[in-house]
Parts: sequence; structure tokens; C-alpha cells
Amino acid sequence: MKTLQTRFTCIEEQGNFFLSLWPHRFDYIWAEQTAPSEKPVWQTESRHPLSDRLIVQGGFLYGVRFGRTTKYVLIDIDQGSRYHPAADPQALRRIQNALEPLGLPSCIMVTSSYSGGLHLYFPFNQPQVSWEIALGVTTLLHNAGLTCASGQLEVFPNPRKFSAPGTNKISLYAAHRLPLQAGSYILNSDLEPIYSSQERFAELWHHTSGHNTIDSQLLKQTLKSARRQEYQVTIKAEKFLNDLNAEIEPGWTGPGLTNRLLGRIAMRSYVFGHVLYAQAPLVGEVLVTDIVRVARELPGFYEWSNHVHEIEEKAKDWARAVEQSHYYPYGVNRVPKAPVISGLSTYNEEKAKQAREKIRVAIATLLDEGQLPITVKERFIMLTKRFAIGGPTLYKNKDLWHPNYLREANSREIPPAPPVNLEMTSGHERFEALSPESHPSLLVAEGCNPLLRKGGGDRDEADRQLEVCNAESVQLSLVQIREAIATAQSQRRQHQAQTAAAHCQMKQQVAQQAMVDRMKGYLASEDPILMGEALRWLRSHPEHRELLL
Repeated sequence: MKTLQTRFTCIEEQGNFFLSLWPHRFDYIWAEQTAPSEKPVWQTESRHPLSDRLIVQGGFLYGVRFGRTTKYVLIDIDQGSRYHPAADPQALRRIQNALEPLGLPSCIMVTSSYSGGLHLYFPFNQPQVSWEIALGVTTLLHNAGLTCASGQLEVFPNPRKFSAPGTNKISLYAAHRLPLQAGSYILNSDLEPIYSSQERFAELWHHTSGHNTIDSQLLKQTLKSARRQEYQVTIKAEKFLNDLNAEIEPGWTGPGLTNRLLGRIAMRSYVFGHVLYAQAPLVGEVLVTDIVRVARELPGFYEWSNHVHEIEEKAKDWARAVEQSHYYPYGVNRVPKAPVISGLSTYNEEKAKQAREKIRVAIATLLDEGQLPITVKERFIMLTKRFAIGGPTLYKNKDLWHPNYLREANSREIPPAPPVNLEMTSGHERFEALSPESHPSLLVAEGCNPLLRKGGGDRDEADRQLEVCNAESVQLSLVQIREAIATAQSQRRQHQAQTAAAHCQMKQQVAQQAMVDRMKGYLASEDPILMGEALRWLRSHPEHRELLL
């Protein structure tokens, strides 16, 4: 049994191929029928879509806009345009020659209205993204020396501008009137009106679209050039973009590159995505989707990346990182980051606290078990493998686990170095701090006394340098870690007690004020019973006798 549809839709005229050529009916335009010498006054209707039966009835003039994709491009040439055959008999040939390399050699020519303007329809079978084909066609016409401007040469869909991130403005594609209404006729190759019917127009559409096949590769190259010209990319920005491309395009050539590549992909998509291929700056979920798409299309991703199963989560982390950085989409006015409210932790600060606490717990657990390794290499491997703590996290918090840092802090009697604050870094340093490949090796035993031996077996020089650190300093480090953990726990308990006491005091003050307000009401009521109760309360609380004044 079929269920009723809850969405109200217009009645479709089945079998009418002409009507099916205009699938986007929202925000349509309409105007009263006018005399041949008068210009229509167009209005936009946004409350409901344009129905088939309204078009068939023909009581008004109608026009449509474009949706996300389109199967045709329309070029409008006004009667007074310098590209009209009356002014330039070769202009139409120039337009067709400009679009032929894109795969649009054929078109349907009709008069737009009684005004004598021309509409050139270029249909094709494979749907194209509206803003992409609009920008591609406009760019090719511009490269051919043709100026696209209102009243001269207009392209539909038009190259629509994006709305700035964070705004609610919706930019609609420009609307064009439908063909074969009052004053609109099909033209032959000699620009002479011929018999016009919707059926004949649909036949020509089907025949012409079979000759037009969009060259996607040429369109892609044209878009890249056009977007850079539109935003007037500076030399510095061009170099920055080329540097990112040089790192990204080779893809995965071995293991251990995922974090580095995702960071570069996120930066390029966020800063230059709308310059290269997107209609608007990429933010939020759209940015995450683009990072995942680019990563999966790069060479070696499925062969070398160990994070194929969690690429979406990795992409979310990198998207959040780049959006919270000092970088912003190119050519867009920068929106200042919201200030951090005093007393509240940002997301990054909270994650940093959790990471440090995880390291402290891991070290305490190893101490209790008596299994804390002595050498840097073994300790690093133990923390990463057993406790799943990332290498970059350990690098930023060496003061909690690295023997050399703990020994230095103990000998100088100074607190350990704080972790890296990403908000305080600038330029490329912030993203370098986020990528483990950019850091020096955590396994280099700086400050240790390597045990040098001649002919010491088949171990390489790096392993010999990581062999032994001063055992005495390690013991001091263990004592310091225990003391630090005990101090932190004591401070936490003290803070919790203070918070609870302050909360209790606040509740008492609120309750006391409520009672005072109630007694004020009793005294002002002039009711003998309520006033008597208020006086009894005042005798037991003499500190509030000012209520009697």
C-alpha cells in the first residue's frame, strides 16, 4: 500500500519535453503581458515554484533561474548591443568560435521578445555545476575580446558571487525569460524567424545537445586561471600556494606522512579552496569533506596511510585547527576571533590539560609497577605503544616524562617548562608544531653521557647514543614526579573544597535575601497576622531591624 506524500508539489504535464527543459522553478520571475513597444515590469515570486500549467496557460510572462546544476547556457544580446548582428555581422561567429573549444559548437537562436534582442541557447546532455560553467563561459568570452556586461552580452547562469562566511545572505542566479512567449521566435541560420512551437524547440534542443559535449579538462584549467584573476592573487600568495601544491600533489610516498599531508591539505583548502575550485570559502563540514576528498584522491593514500579508517576524524581535527588559527580565506575580510572569556578554557586548552594529565597518570602507573624505562627511547616507545600517547603530545610535554628535562629542572630548582601554546605561535610555526614530521627526533639523548665502545657489535651510532643516561638523575626524576603528582592532587582537593564552600555561601546569601524580601512584603501588607509574623522574625534577627524604618 502506497503512503500519501506529505510534500505539496505542482501538477506535472506528462510527456511535455519543452517544460522538462526548465527543472528549476523556484524564485521565478513574472510580468504582465505588455504591448510590443513597452518593457515588462518583472517581479520575483518566492512563495511557491512555477507550475507547468501556469506556463501553458500563458496569462503572464514568465522566467526562471538556475539551481546547483544546469544542462544549458544562455547568452543574451540586446538589440542595442555592439555584438548584435545589426551592429556587427561577425559577432555571433566570434561568440561560437570562443565557446567551441569548450565543447559548445552548436546553439539554438531565438528572438527574446518584440525588442529584437537575441537569446542563444547552448544545451548539453551532461549536467554541469552552474557556477563553474558560468565562470568558464564568461572567461572564454573575455579571452576572445568580448565584454560580458548588462545590455551588451550577458551569460546565464551568471558567475554568482559567494556570500561571506557567517552571513545569512543568499545570492540567487539571475533569471531569464522563457522562450517562445510573446515576440519570441526561432531563427534559422540566416537569422530569419521560422515557424515556432514548443515541440519544434524541444526537437532542436535534443538535436543540438547531441553535438555539445563539455571538455571537463579545459573547463577545469579555465576555472583555475579565472579564479586567480578574479581574486588578483599576489606574488606572495602565489608562492605560498605553489609551496603547498609542491608538498601535497606527490601524495603518500611512504608511511608516516598522514599528519603532515592532512595539515597542508587543510591549509590549502581553507585559504585557497574558493580561489581554485569552490564557489565560496570552505568552512565547517564543507571544509572537512574537501580535506577527505583531496586526501583520498592523492597517490599512495590507500597504500601507505595507516589512517584510512579514521580519515574523517583526522580531517575534523585539522579543519578545527586551521579555522582557529590566524589564517583566513584569501581575499575575504578577516573576522576577528572571538576573545576568550576569563575563567573559561578554550577547546585547545582543555585538550592540552587532558593530554598532560594522561601523561602524568601513565608515569605514575609505571612508577607504581616499577616498570618506568631508564632510556629515552624505551620510555618514548612505552608511552606511545602502551598508553597511546601521540609523539607530538610527548614533544610538547617533555617536562613530564623526559629524563633530561626532569634532571635539569631538579638541578636548577625551577618549575618544568610549560607546554607549547599554539595560540602564541605565528606564521608557519603553528602548523609546524602540529605536524610530527617537522619536529626534531624525540629519541635524541641530548645531555646524556653516551657509553662509547669500540667495536660495540652491530648497533648503529644512533642506538649507541640512546644507550644510557645518568642513572642518578633518573632516580631524582622519579622522586620529582611523585612529588609533583602529590602536589597536584592536594591542590585539586583544596580547589574543590574552596569551590564547594563558595557555592554553599552563595546559596545561603540568596536564601537570606529571599527571606528579607518576604518580610518586607509582610510589613507592607498591613495585614495583622502577616505583620505579627514579620515582627517575631525581626526579634530573632535584630540585624535586620532597619526594615521597620
